[in-house]
Amino acid sequence: MSNEQERAANRLPVDAARDQLMVQVARMAYQQDLTHTDIATRTGLNRWQVSRLLQEARDLGVVRIEIVPRSERSPHLETALVETFGLADAVVLPDSVDGAGGLEGLAKAAGQYLAALKPRPTTFGVSWGRTMAAVAHWLPEGWASGVEVVQINGTVAQIPGEGHHNNVAETFARKGDGRFVPLPVPAIVGQAETREVLERDRIVAHVLQRARAVQALCFSLGALTEDSALLNSGNLLAHEYEELRSKGAVGDIVGRIVDRKGQIVDADIDRRTIGLPLSDLKTRDRAICVAAGSDKHPVVAGVLHAGLISVLVTDAATATYALEHVHDR
Repeated sequence: MSNEQERAANRLPVDAARDQLMVQVARMAYQQDLTHTDIATRTGLNRWQVSRLLQEARDLGVVRIEIVPRSERSPHLETALVETFGLADAVVLPDSVDGAGGLEGLAKAAGQYLAALKPRPTTFGVSWGRTMAAVAHWLPEGWASGVEVVQINGTVAQIPGEGHHNNVAETFARKGDGRFVPLPVPAIVGQAETREVLERDRIVAHVLQRARAVQALCFSLGALTEDSALLNSGNLLAHEYEELRSKGAVGDIVGRIVDRKGQIVDADIDRRTIGLPLSDLKTRDRAICVAAGSDKHPVVAGVLHAGLISVLVTDAATATYALEHVHDR
Protein backbone atom coordinates (compact mmCIF):
# COMPACT_ATOMS: atom_id res chain seq x y z
CA MET A 1 0.00 0.00 0.00
CA SER A 2 1.38 3.45 -0.93
CA ASN A 3 1.61 6.30 1.59
CA GLU A 4 -1.33 8.04 -0.06
CA GLN A 5 -3.44 4.88 0.10
CA GLU A 6 -2.51 4.43 3.78
CA ARG A 7 -3.53 8.02 4.58
CA ALA A 8 -6.81 7.49 2.76
CA ALA A 9 -7.48 4.29 4.73
CA ASN A 10 -6.95 6.13 8.03
CA ARG A 11 -9.10 9.10 7.03
CA LEU A 12 -12.26 9.46 9.12
CA PRO A 13 -15.67 10.86 8.05
CA VAL A 14 -15.88 14.66 8.28
CA ASP A 15 -19.64 15.20 8.27
CA ALA A 16 -22.28 14.73 10.99
CA ALA A 17 -21.89 10.98 10.66
CA ARG A 18 -18.55 11.36 12.41
CA ASP A 19 -20.24 12.44 15.64
CA GLN A 20 -22.58 9.46 15.46
CA LEU A 21 -19.61 7.17 14.89
CA MET A 22 -17.75 8.75 17.79
CA VAL A 23 -20.64 8.09 20.17
CA GLN A 24 -20.99 4.54 18.87
CA VAL A 25 -17.30 3.79 19.37
CA ALA A 26 -17.30 5.38 22.83
CA ARG A 27 -20.33 3.33 23.89
CA MET A 28 -18.64 0.13 22.72
CA ALA A 29 -15.43 0.98 24.59
CA TYR A 30 -16.78 2.32 27.87
CA GLN A 31 -20.19 0.68 28.28
CA GLN A 32 -19.68 -2.66 26.55
CA ASP A 33 -15.96 -3.00 27.44
CA LEU A 34 -15.01 -4.05 23.92
CA THR A 35 -11.38 -3.99 22.84
CA HIS A 36 -10.11 -1.71 20.07
CA THR A 37 -9.81 -4.77 17.84
CA ASP A 38 -13.43 -5.81 18.50
CA ILE A 39 -14.68 -2.28 17.83
CA ALA A 40 -12.69 -2.11 14.60
CA THR A 41 -14.18 -5.40 13.42
CA ARG A 42 -17.74 -4.33 14.17
CA THR A 43 -17.48 -0.85 12.66
CA GLY A 44 -15.21 -1.50 9.70
CA LEU A 45 -12.62 0.93 11.04
CA ASN A 46 -9.00 0.13 11.80
CA ARG A 47 -7.52 0.25 15.32
CA TRP A 48 -5.79 3.58 14.66
CA GLN A 49 -9.13 5.18 13.74
CA VAL A 50 -10.80 3.71 16.83
CA SER A 51 -8.05 5.08 19.08
CA ARG A 52 -8.27 8.50 17.43
CA LEU A 53 -12.05 8.67 17.84
CA LEU A 54 -11.85 7.72 21.52
CA GLN A 55 -9.20 10.37 22.19
CA GLU A 56 -11.29 12.98 20.39
CA ALA A 57 -14.35 11.91 22.38
CA ARG A 58 -12.44 12.60 25.61
CA ASP A 59 -11.06 15.91 24.31
CA LEU A 60 -14.52 17.14 23.27
CA GLY A 61 -16.25 16.01 26.44
CA VAL A 62 -18.34 13.35 24.71
CA VAL A 63 -16.71 10.98 27.19
CA ARG A 64 -15.99 12.20 30.72
CA ILE A 65 -13.87 10.01 32.95
CA GLU A 66 -14.37 10.49 36.69
CA ILE A 67 -12.09 8.91 39.27
CA VAL A 68 -14.03 7.97 42.41
CA PRO A 69 -11.71 6.33 44.94
CA ARG A 70 -13.24 3.98 47.49
CA SER A 71 -11.54 5.87 50.30
CA GLU A 72 -12.36 9.49 51.12
CA ARG A 73 -9.98 11.42 48.87
CA SER A 74 -9.93 14.48 46.60
CA PRO A 75 -8.63 13.26 43.21
CA HIS A 76 -8.92 16.67 41.51
CA LEU A 77 -6.61 18.25 44.11
CA GLU A 78 -4.26 15.27 43.91
CA THR A 79 -3.97 15.73 40.15
CA ALA A 80 -3.44 19.48 40.53
CA LEU A 81 -0.61 18.95 43.04
CA VAL A 82 1.08 16.36 40.85
CA GLU A 83 0.90 18.51 37.73
CA THR A 84 1.75 21.84 39.39
CA PHE A 85 4.69 20.72 41.50
CA GLY A 86 5.96 17.76 39.47
CA LEU A 87 5.18 15.18 42.15
CA ALA A 88 5.13 11.46 41.55
CA ASP A 89 1.94 11.11 43.59
CA ALA A 90 -0.33 12.83 46.10
CA VAL A 91 -2.94 11.77 48.64
CA VAL A 92 -5.41 14.49 49.63
CA LEU A 93 -8.10 13.96 52.27
CA PRO A 94 -11.19 16.17 52.11
CA ASP A 95 -11.40 16.73 55.88
CA SER A 96 -9.15 19.25 57.61
CA VAL A 97 -6.67 17.89 60.14
CA ASP A 98 -7.61 20.85 62.34
CA GLY A 99 -10.89 19.09 63.05
CA ALA A 100 -11.44 16.46 65.71
CA GLY A 101 -9.56 13.32 64.86
CA GLY A 102 -8.14 14.90 61.70
CA LEU A 103 -4.55 13.92 62.42
CA GLU A 104 -5.57 10.29 62.90
CA GLY A 105 -7.26 10.24 59.51
CA LEU A 106 -4.19 11.73 57.85
CA ALA A 107 -1.87 9.27 59.60
CA LYS A 108 -4.08 6.31 58.70
CA ALA A 109 -4.04 7.33 55.01
CA ALA A 110 -0.25 7.67 55.14
CA GLY A 111 0.13 4.27 56.80
CA GLN A 112 -2.01 2.65 54.13
CA TYR A 113 -0.01 4.38 51.40
CA LEU A 114 3.30 3.15 52.81
CA ALA A 115 1.97 -0.40 53.16
CA ALA A 116 1.02 -0.38 49.47
CA LEU A 117 4.46 0.68 48.17
CA LYS A 118 5.75 -1.55 45.38
CA PRO A 119 8.43 -2.72 45.39
CA ARG A 120 8.65 -2.81 49.15
CA PRO A 121 11.68 -0.91 50.46
CA THR A 122 14.42 -2.79 52.29
CA THR A 123 15.88 0.43 53.74
CA PHE A 124 13.73 3.30 54.93
CA GLY A 125 14.44 6.67 56.56
CA VAL A 126 12.05 8.44 58.95
CA SER A 127 11.87 11.58 61.02
CA TRP A 128 10.18 11.95 64.41
CA GLY A 129 7.31 14.02 65.81
CA ARG A 130 3.61 13.89 66.62
CA THR A 131 2.50 13.29 63.04
CA MET A 132 5.11 10.62 62.41
CA ALA A 133 4.18 8.86 65.66
CA ALA A 134 0.56 8.74 64.47
CA VAL A 135 1.70 7.35 61.10
CA ALA A 136 3.73 4.68 62.92
CA HIS A 137 0.64 3.80 65.01
CA TRP A 138 -1.54 3.32 61.91
CA LEU A 139 1.13 1.56 59.86
CA PRO A 140 -0.14 -2.02 59.32
CA GLU A 141 1.79 -4.96 60.70
CA GLY A 142 3.82 -6.55 57.92
CA TRP A 143 4.00 -3.35 55.85
CA ALA A 144 7.54 -4.43 54.93
CA SER A 145 9.69 -7.53 55.35
CA GLY A 146 13.06 -7.33 57.07
CA VAL A 147 13.30 -3.56 56.57
CA GLU A 148 16.08 -1.42 58.07
CA VAL A 149 14.60 1.84 59.38
CA VAL A 150 17.01 4.73 59.96
CA GLN A 151 16.29 7.93 61.88
CA ILE A 152 17.30 10.74 59.52
CA ASN A 153 17.58 13.72 61.87
CA GLY A 154 18.54 14.42 65.44
CA THR A 155 15.83 14.39 68.06
CA VAL A 156 14.85 16.57 71.03
CA ALA A 157 14.81 15.99 74.74
CA GLN A 158 11.66 14.37 76.05
CA ILE A 159 8.90 16.91 76.72
CA PRO A 160 6.56 16.14 79.65
CA GLY A 161 3.30 14.70 78.34
CA GLU A 162 4.77 14.02 74.91
CA GLY A 163 5.71 10.44 74.11
CA HIS A 164 6.25 10.67 70.39
CA HIS A 165 9.79 11.83 69.80
CA ASN A 166 12.05 8.83 70.06
CA ASN A 167 10.16 5.70 69.04
CA VAL A 168 9.02 6.31 65.45
CA ALA A 169 11.88 4.42 63.76
CA GLU A 170 11.55 1.61 66.29
CA THR A 171 7.81 1.20 65.59
CA PHE A 172 8.33 1.31 61.82
CA ALA A 173 10.98 -1.40 62.10
CA ARG A 174 8.99 -3.61 64.47
CA LYS A 175 5.95 -3.57 62.20
CA GLY A 176 8.17 -4.29 59.20
CA ASP A 177 9.89 -7.27 60.84
CA GLY A 178 13.20 -5.42 60.71
CA ARG A 179 15.71 -3.41 62.71
CA PHE A 180 15.92 0.27 63.52
CA VAL A 181 18.95 2.53 63.58
CA PRO A 182 18.52 5.51 65.94
CA LEU A 183 20.39 8.79 65.65
CA PRO A 184 21.15 9.47 69.34
CA VAL A 185 22.05 13.16 69.09
CA PRO A 186 20.21 16.49 69.50
CA ALA A 187 18.44 18.03 66.52
CA ILE A 188 20.27 21.34 67.05
CA VAL A 189 23.39 21.74 69.21
CA GLY A 190 24.83 24.87 70.76
CA GLN A 191 27.87 25.27 68.52
CA ALA A 192 28.76 24.33 64.94
CA GLU A 193 31.98 22.83 66.28
CA THR A 194 29.94 20.49 68.48
CA ARG A 195 28.02 19.23 65.45
CA GLU A 196 31.29 18.64 63.58
CA VAL A 197 32.70 16.61 66.47
CA LEU A 198 29.53 14.56 66.84
CA GLU A 199 29.31 13.81 63.12
CA ARG A 200 32.89 12.54 63.19
CA ASP A 201 31.99 10.07 65.93
CA ARG A 202 32.05 6.52 64.59
CA ILE A 203 28.49 5.66 65.61
CA VAL A 204 26.90 8.92 64.46
CA ALA A 205 28.84 8.88 61.18
CA HIS A 206 27.61 5.34 60.50
CA VAL A 207 23.96 6.31 61.08
CA LEU A 208 24.23 9.34 58.79
CA GLN A 209 25.88 7.18 56.16
CA ARG A 210 23.00 4.69 56.38
CA ALA A 211 20.49 7.57 56.22
CA ARG A 212 22.02 8.83 52.97
CA ALA A 213 21.74 5.35 51.44
CA VAL A 214 18.09 4.50 52.23
CA GLN A 215 15.74 3.72 49.35
CA ALA A 216 12.82 5.80 50.60
CA LEU A 217 12.07 8.54 53.12
CA CYS A 218 8.98 9.48 55.11
CA PHE A 219 8.88 12.62 57.21
CA SER A 220 6.60 15.35 58.44
CA LEU A 221 7.15 19.09 58.77
CA GLY A 222 7.27 21.28 61.86
CA ALA A 223 5.50 24.63 62.15
CA LEU A 224 7.61 27.33 63.78
CA THR A 225 5.09 28.38 66.41
CA GLU A 226 5.21 28.76 70.17
CA ASP A 227 4.24 25.07 70.37
CA SER A 228 7.28 24.00 68.35
CA ALA A 229 9.04 20.96 69.79
CA LEU A 230 12.39 22.51 68.84
CA LEU A 231 11.55 25.55 70.96
CA ASN A 232 9.90 23.80 73.92
CA SER A 233 12.72 21.27 74.18
CA GLY A 234 15.41 23.93 74.35
CA ASN A 235 17.00 23.08 71.02
CA LEU A 236 16.06 26.60 70.02
CA LEU A 237 16.27 29.45 72.54
CA ALA A 238 13.54 32.07 72.82
CA HIS A 239 15.64 34.85 71.30
CA GLU A 240 16.65 32.56 68.42
CA TYR A 241 13.02 31.74 67.78
CA GLU A 242 12.10 35.43 67.64
CA GLU A 243 15.01 36.21 65.33
CA LEU A 244 14.11 33.35 63.01
CA ARG A 245 10.51 34.52 62.83
CA SER A 246 11.67 38.05 62.00
CA LYS A 247 13.72 36.63 59.11
CA GLY A 248 10.67 34.92 57.64
CA ALA A 249 11.03 31.40 59.06
CA VAL A 250 7.81 29.38 58.90
CA GLY A 251 8.85 25.89 59.99
CA ASP A 252 11.33 23.08 59.70
CA ILE A 253 11.99 20.31 57.20
CA VAL A 254 13.70 17.41 59.02
CA GLY A 255 14.99 19.95 61.53
CA ARG A 256 16.20 22.51 58.98
CA ILE A 257 14.56 25.93 59.55
CA VAL A 258 13.12 27.30 56.29
CA ASP A 259 11.06 30.15 54.87
CA ARG A 260 8.02 30.04 52.58
CA LYS A 261 10.22 29.07 49.63
CA GLY A 262 11.79 26.16 51.47
CA GLN A 263 15.11 27.99 51.75
CA ILE A 264 17.38 27.88 54.81
CA VAL A 265 16.76 31.01 56.89
CA ASP A 266 19.83 31.13 59.15
CA ALA A 267 23.10 29.57 58.00
CA ASP A 268 24.61 29.63 61.50
CA ILE A 269 21.76 27.63 63.03
CA ASP A 270 21.79 25.27 60.07
CA ARG A 271 25.49 24.56 60.74
CA ARG A 272 24.41 23.49 64.23
CA THR A 273 21.72 21.11 62.91
CA ILE A 274 22.35 17.36 62.75
CA GLY A 275 20.70 15.16 60.14
CA LEU A 276 20.21 14.83 56.42
CA PRO A 277 20.74 18.10 54.53
CA LEU A 278 17.86 19.28 52.37
CA SER A 279 19.85 18.57 49.22
CA ASP A 280 19.71 14.85 50.06
CA LEU A 281 15.91 14.88 49.89
CA LYS A 282 16.01 15.83 46.21
CA THR A 283 18.00 12.73 45.31
CA ARG A 284 15.25 10.28 46.38
CA ASP A 285 12.62 8.87 44.06
CA ARG A 286 10.50 8.29 47.16
CA ALA A 287 10.57 11.27 49.49
CA ILE A 288 7.14 11.05 51.14
CA CYS A 289 5.95 14.02 53.19
CA VAL A 290 2.97 13.76 55.56
CA ALA A 291 1.81 17.19 56.71
CA ALA A 292 -1.35 19.24 56.99
CA GLY A 293 -3.11 21.77 59.17
CA SER A 294 -3.39 25.56 59.05
CA ASP A 295 -0.23 26.15 61.08
CA LYS A 296 1.76 24.11 58.53
CA HIS A 297 0.36 25.69 55.37
CA PRO A 298 3.40 27.95 54.76
CA VAL A 299 6.01 25.24 55.36
CA VAL A 300 4.13 22.75 53.15
CA ALA A 301 4.13 25.39 50.41
CA GLY A 302 7.85 25.82 51.06
CA VAL A 303 8.75 22.16 50.68
CA LEU A 304 6.75 22.04 47.43
CA HIS A 305 8.32 25.23 46.07
CA ALA A 306 11.79 23.86 46.78
CA GLY A 307 11.06 20.56 45.03
CA LEU A 308 12.19 18.51 48.02
CA ILE A 309 9.51 15.80 47.94
CA SER A 310 8.05 13.35 45.46
CA VAL A 311 4.85 12.43 47.35
CA LEU A 312 2.61 14.56 49.58
CA VAL A 313 -0.04 13.21 51.96
CA THR A 314 -2.15 16.14 53.15
CA ASP A 315 -5.67 17.58 53.46
CA ALA A 316 -7.74 19.64 51.04
CA ALA A 317 -7.22 22.95 52.85
CA THR A 318 -3.44 22.56 52.79
CA ALA A 319 -3.41 21.45 49.15
CA THR A 320 -5.59 24.42 48.18
CA TYR A 321 -3.31 26.83 50.05
CA ALA A 322 -0.22 25.49 48.27
CA LEU A 323 -1.89 25.75 44.86
CA GLU A 324 -3.16 29.26 45.52
CA HIS A 325 0.32 30.44 46.60
CA VAL A 326 2.32 28.70 43.87
CA HIS A 327 3.33 32.05 42.34
CA ASP A 328 4.12 33.86 45.59
CA ARG A 329 7.41 35.74 45.56
